[in-house]
Amino acid sequence: MIAVQHLSMRLTAAGRPVTILDDVTLEIPSKQTVAVMGPSGSGKSTLLGLMAGLDRPTAGAITLDGTEITSLSESRMAKFRRAKIGYIFQSFHLIPTLTALENVLVPLELSGNAAAKDQAIELLQTVGLGNRLDHYPVQLSGGEQQRVAVARAFACRPPILLADEPTGNLDSQTGHRIMDLVLALHRDYGTTLVLVTHDRAIASLMHRVIALRDGRIESDEILPRTEPGESAS
Repeated sequence: MIAVQHLSMRLTAAGRPVTILDDVTLEIPSKQTVAVMGPSGSGKSTLLGLMAGLDRPTAGAITLDGTEITSLSESRMAKFRRAKIGYIFQSFHLIPTLTALENVLVPLELSGNAAAKDQAIELLQTVGLGNRLDHYPVQLSGGEQQRVAVARAFACRPPILLADEPTGNLDSQTGHRIMDLVLALHRDYGTTLVLVTHDRAIASLMHRVIALRDGRIESDEILPRTEPGESAS
């Protein structure tokens, strides 16, 4: 489902070269849940952003669901992302001038979904916000905003979900509720999930934990199965 081959990312800061990722290679099979961990500056969010096609690597290739994305034009990448990738941001990234319903409608309408409104309402009901459809982000708590963001990420039923510290701006209890929701939707839709987190308790819920340090993979561990009847492979 996801293949990263010899991926490197280098930038220039204050006139000096800085290596963010250094020859990273990994494969993530379909429907697996993966936590990416590591200290600040280890390259976690950069790796996730490259997987989403939000930036281009200095070297290497990324293949998602059979498509090599690093050579796609911006317009083709945007179309591919809309069909194949859901992305959850730490800071929610909701459109402040749109209601909860309208925020979830955006990707559905862009994809030409004829039943966009009904599907958006159903998703918001699924995440427990059926009574908040007409509320704007400023009228919602942090946990409610993240639930809208989760519904939006799942709106087009993407085979791949990428989440960058989705509980980082939430208190512990709310954060774990969000993770319960994300994992329930993962099970319902069979989504491949890659999640960046600093929280070891959240990482322990995944099938697999990949640790980065200084832009390289430090460890890659398959965890014991996390749910009754669910394989960790």
